Amino acid sequence: MAERRIILEMGSGNDLYGCDYTKAACRAVQDALHHSSIVLFKSLGYDHRDMRVQVTIGVQQPDQVDIAKVCAELPRGRAEVTAVLGGLDVHDAQQDSTHVIATAAIEAFLPIEPGRWRLSDQVGT
Repeated sequence: MAERRIILEMGSGNDLYGCDYTKAACRAVQDALHHSSIVLFKSLGYDHRDMRVQVTIGVQQPDQVDIAKVCAELPRGRAEVTAVLGGLDVHDAQQDSTHVIATAAIEAFLPIEPGRWRLSDQVGT
């Protein structure tokens, strides 16, 4: 059965003083999750364990992200997390510190039987 993407949410997070890429990534995931309310599981009878959750984290030093900690932020589904080059490092020369900004894209996929659901081009149908 083919998977279909049912959700795409984005968020951003930062660590202003610790230069912690994992902390910024976790905050970005939480920001994205707080934009979302997934009622279709209960409404349509899907089990959230059937959902595959693919998370892409953008930071300037992807190798510094603890993938397991970011996975632990996801309350539902089977998580897959990848860290890639992105986000921002903002250096504050006066304070001699770097502020880390991470971005997160969270995609959720469900196996959907072909023909089970149909998108309508008419409003209200």
